[in-house]
Amino acid sequence: MDSRQRWQSVVTRTSLILLVSGLVFAGLLIVGELSPVWAIAGFAGIAAVTLLTAREGADAELASEALPIRSGGMDDVFAFADALNEPCLLLGRSGRVIHRNHAAARQYPSVQAGNPISFSMRNPDLLRAVDAVFATARPQMVELHETLPSESWHRVLITPLHLPEHEWFEDPQRMLVITFSSLTELKRVDAMRSDFIANASHELRTPLASLLGFIETLQGPAARDAAARVKFLDIMQSQARRMSNLVDDLLSLSRIEMYQHVRPTGCVDLAVLLAEVREGLQVRAEEAGIVLGLEVPAGTHKVTADREQLYEVFENLVDNAIKYGASGKRVDMILRPSNRQNYAYTASVIDYGPGVPEDQVPRLTERFYRLDVEASRRKKSTGLGLAIVKHIVQRHRGLMTIKSRPGEGLRIDVQLPG
Repeated sequence: MDSRQRWQSVVTRTSLILLVSGLVFAGLLIVGELSPVWAIAGFAGIAAVTLLTAREGADAELASEALPIRSGGMDDVFAFADALNEPCLLLGRSGRVIHRNHAAARQYPSVQAGNPISFSMRNPDLLRAVDAVFATARPQMVELHETLPSESWHRVLITPLHLPEHEWFEDPQRMLVITFSSLTELKRVDAMRSDFIANASHELRTPLASLLGFIETLQGPAARDAAARVKFLDIMQSQARRMSNLVDDLLSLSRIEMYQHVRPTGCVDLAVLLAEVREGLQVRAEEAGIVLGLEVPAGTHKVTADREQLYEVFENLVDNAIKYGASGKRVDMILRPSNRQNYAYTASVIDYGPGVPEDQVPRLTERFYRLDVEASRRKKSTGLGLAIVKHIVQRHRGLMTIKSRPGEGLRIDVQLPG
């Protein structure tokens, strides 16, 4: 009999006793054998005794499950469960929880020893699997998907455990071991990978379709049209460059992720690096009518970093500021000592353009995210620039923060340790 059936049986017996007692006292009251006060007092006494007896019986059954296990040389099972990093529950033969390890107590605080598992974990698949293991003594595996308090996934393995010298149904110390393995991170990575592949294929498909269309046109109707040929070749060149930029960014992102957990060992002077970034983008800034400012303290300001990657960070940030903040007519790069603990310097890139809505700021570092898709494509943006920046900063154990409001421009601060 499983835990729910046992508890239903206890409730049914208790209810039947109370119902019969109530009818008896009501009859005695009607025929005048008892006064109302004595009838109520008598029924209350019987009800209290009945409920107390039912509770003691349930506790005795739990004790009959737990005590033999501890006295029968199976204390190691409890110690082993406590040593696991993942949540683990032990169920007695009636389906009540007889032990939970520390990880289970943290993750599932509502699961209490002495209560049937169905009191706190009501997932139908899990409860059916528990009943199936009790009935067949065969392990079961289910996947739990929870949405509150946050979305999570777990693989749950339910395994029967009994003494070697007893069969499952004959062993009074039989119990179930339930372990929970988190799948949340794997699910999120899979979702990110799927989104990444879908976005990348979409971004490549568009220029490829344009190239194929123009090639077919040049091979057919426009084969002898010199003016059309020149026009189409220019467009084809632009689309090819767009694909080349996208492939370059994809490769760059892949390389960064490959060494994400390897901390850089080089030494870079931030003041010199920012000056080189300014010099490299000066012509582009002048073409856009933008004054590119640089403010750094005197002296050397060295950090442990990968020079090439750090150059890519600030080149991307300044390039974006030139593209999207041109209406502000100025972009500033500022280097200051950091006022945050564990960081040595703050390097800021500030534009004074249109800015972005505050609710869109957290999404700016998502891969392929664009606030204005058409404008980004006109500016030959791949939608990967800030994603690359974020990963490089994380590899350097740094911190990137973005602040912006419509009409107030955009400010990106990069905090770096020494």
